[in-house]
Amino acid sequence: MGSSVTELFSESDIAGRVTELAERIAEAAPPDLLIVALLKGSFVFVADLVRALDRAGATPEVEFLRLSSYGHRKESSGEVRLIGAPPANVTGRSILLVDDILDTGRSMAFAKSLLEEKGPARLWTCALVDKPSRREVACPLDFVGFTVEDVFVVGYGIDYAEEYRHLPYIGRID
Repeated sequence: MGSSVTELFSESDIAGRVTELAERIAEAAPPDLLIVALLKGSFVFVADLVRALDRAGATPEVEFLRLSSYGHRKESSGEVRLIGAPPANVTGRSILLVDDILDTGRSMAFAKSLLEEKGPARLWTCALVDKPSRREVACPLDFVGFTVEDVFVVGYGIDYAEEYRHLPYIGRID
């Protein structure tokens, strides 16, 4: 890619924050919570979050929802598309919708609306990174890992044109 990355949040920063989030989620939600993770970006975060939830006494199930709005660009296309089918076992369940980053708010709002149509008992939202300065669609979060300014972040599952997901930290593209 040729871009340099400056670390914003270290592996240990992230691990500590994921543990804190899991404790807060476990206090707010029933132990048999259904986590619906938005792919691809949230896969690393969700893997760590479900293990932290287990340590906090929860027994979450995990489903995945795949959306696309960026493709190979740094800017969202503005159009969110569902890839595949939404989870079927949502009705009457307590759901935690998890994304890697809340930027424009379009993906989270789209996914939340899709799940709400299926009649969950309760629906919480969580993002590892929140970038409120970029919001185009109102989408309040119940649980937030880190808030950042308007910088392009990568790592810990978050990509730039499918690159940098493997980084163990969250960094800013310079």
